[in-house]
Amino acid sequence: MKILVTGGAGFIGSNIVDKYVNLGHKVEVIDDMSRGVAENMRNDITYHEIDIRSSKVTAVFDEGTFDVVNHHAAQMDLRKSTQDPAFDADVNIIGTINLLQNCVRTNVKQFIFASTGGAIYGEQDVYPADETHAANPVSPYGISKLSIEKYLHYYDVEHGINHSILRYSNVYGPRQNPHGEAGVIAIFAKKLLQGEQVIINGDGKQTRDYTYIDDIVRLNELVLASDKCTLINAGRGMEYVVNYLFDLLKQEMGSTMEAEHGPRVPGEQRRSSIKSDRAMQLFSWKAEVDFESGISKTADFFKIMKNPN
Repeated sequence: MKILVTGGAGFIGSNIVDKYVNLGHKVEVIDDMSRGVAENMRNDITYHEIDIRSSKVTAVFDEGTFDVVNHHAAQMDLRKSTQDPAFDADVNIIGTINLLQNCVRTNVKQFIFASTGGAIYGEQDVYPADETHAANPVSPYGISKLSIEKYLHYYDVEHGINHSILRYSNVYGPRQNPHGEAGVIAIFAKKLLQGEQVIINGDGKQTRDYTYIDDIVRLNELVLASDKCTLINAGRGMEYVVNYLFDLLKQEMGSTMEAEHGPRVPGEQRRSSIKSDRAMQLFSWKAEVDFESGISKTADFFKIMKNPN
């Protein structure tokens, strides 16, 4: 297949690119490098350093004649989304529409979309939530992801674009960006290694459902065979408090540092976990890497990055 991966120099996207290339697919990448990392880029595929909102996207589609678009480029900072909802909507919604219009024009067969299971349900009524749970996001970021899901339904009905919507829980692992506000595990790991003070938002008792990157990559491989529109959660269905996460990382890093607590982040929900039974039914997928093992693997990656020799 010929596959275009947006955000393919970033954390999740670059891992997916590696898998697709190793499977023998022809892959190209769009990434504006606002979050992409040069070290994640391969030397055997084509990268287009452009914004997904740009008119330059048209030429990429014209020359690529892609079978599949795997869309991971996004404004993903929850704090930024509450500070500037218009920017969040512009990047996430308008940028995606630009991609979809080009998919229609060039007859792309499948569109894989990285949505969010962590933010789309809002404050849940049940834990873990399945895909039938009401989607009431409490952040502009979650709202933009839900809006894109609705647009994908329109593009299916009106233009016949097959799509797979993957509602990820909090994804973590090697290559996660430790800079910025998103990706708490990478942020904590970097600060612990460098002896910088770790600040936990709020009381640290908020919970999240964490999924290791290898499991997410495997799901992106499995959905390539899908010939119908699907909406699935991708999580472990388990809740872990942030304070416990910090203690695990501190132990892995051999640190004695104690975290400090700051104000809670506006738009951040208190609890989150998602059920992935539908992914098992449709694709025989479940998250296989347990949290403690995943944290250990992630800590090892950051320790190697600090001391490459």
